[in-house]
Amino acid sequence: MLSVFKKPVPKLLVLLVCLVMICLSVLFFARKHQNVTSEADSINLLRQAYAAVLKNYVEKPDSKKLVKSMVDGMLATLDPHSAYLPPEPYHEMEVQLSGAFGGVGIELGTKDGKLMVIAPIDDTPASRAGILANDYIWKIDGTSTNGMNITAAVKKMRGVKGTPVTLTIVRAESAKPLVFKLVRDLIKVKSLKTKLFDSGYGYIRISQFQERTGSEFKEALKALHTKSGGTLKGLILDLRYNPGGLVSSCVEVANCFVGENINNTAIVSMKGRTSDSNRVYNASVGAKEPHYPIVVLINGGSASASEIVAGALQDHKRAIIMGTQSFGKGSVQSIVPMKGGAALKLTTARYYTPLGRSIQAKGIIPDVEVSNVMPLPAKVKGMEIKEKDLEKSLASDGKEDGASQMVHKTYSSSVGGGAANDADARKDIQLRRALELLNSLNVLKEGGFM
Repeated sequence: MLSVFKKPVPKLLVLLVCLVMICLSVLFFARKHQNVTSEADSINLLRQAYAAVLKNYVEKPDSKKLVKSMVDGMLATLDPHSAYLPPEPYHEMEVQLSGAFGGVGIELGTKDGKLMVIAPIDDTPASRAGILANDYIWKIDGTSTNGMNITAAVKKMRGVKGTPVTLTIVRAESAKPLVFKLVRDLIKVKSLKTKLFDSGYGYIRISQFQERTGSEFKEALKALHTKSGGTLKGLILDLRYNPGGLVSSCVEVANCFVGENINNTAIVSMKGRTSDSNRVYNASVGAKEPHYPIVVLINGGSASASEIVAGALQDHKRAIIMGTQSFGKGSVQSIVPMKGGAALKLTTARYYTPLGRSIQAKGIIPDVEVSNVMPLPAKVKGMEIKEKDLEKSLASDGKEDGASQMVHKTYSSSVGGGAANDADARKDIQLRRALELLNSLNVLKEGGFM
């Protein structure tokens, strides 16, 4: 009896498996066909609307503007960092990140509707010719700047190295306008500034992560070591109001401090919807900076690449993060070049710190919270808003922070560590607290408590 019933069972199983596979195949192709049909219907709807507007609108519309508006509208449904970049804004973004352009070297602003010199950049045609802060630029190559915005003025003053440009300047103490015939040069804008305090602590401020920031940072460290007699007692890395920039450059900065003897030491990872969006940036193995104490200053204006550096040094316990919670822009924007010199800036992934913490809409929480009572510079007013407050902001992925919870408290003590004798530290509460903390850490170390 058993042998009789054993034979038909495999046939029945095979039949059932075949039926299941057929059903699954039908469902798969039906769903795929449905998706294709749905996408085709959407494209057809767009074409029909476009054709209807071109044909029937009361006035003949500009077809290029219509198409651009459609693209803008599509990207506006995503997140605040995805956008269409026409050729000129795209080129300007590239110039800012490269940190080098052909021009005369003037930082521009407006006052009472007039185009003013905020400051000439050191060692540029403008500074060498004697153009000064608060000069009113009346004419550029004979064209009045009345009603001209900064973008248009920048476009007229920039150009190929070696070409001439004439600026007519009105200066308060001069009876008549001054004419400056300048020759454009390659202007290299440094993204950082350095200082050595009398107490032996170094200070590096990075305003933006540009193409040359990594190499400039290494040169700055060498210069600080030389000025201090060979050894720094500590370092303050100031990333306040740093909006970000190039990931490769911020990775170079973090790489100076982590991964000395360990392979695959992560600095930042990226995770997106497609495999092409996933990537891990690891530190290189080799000699790093000596293990002096580091304080990284951040605030609500610290975003993106600056949060990557702060998060990496925090997770690897290589620095103490001080200040206020950062902006929380933990999304990756990829540039997709388009025809005609334009581009799409498209959010494709999220950033994660080495311990797997999502930066998006969360930011970096400082180890030591210190608010700065200094008045905000005019150009950064309004930056109190955070990434999570932006309309259509990309949500965090909901994961719990991978880092162990650290003690967050307001730090205060008497002025010390060379801060009392420094004008910048007297005005800047957060900087003063950073110097005090470095000094305290060194006192503890020298006393054998660390």
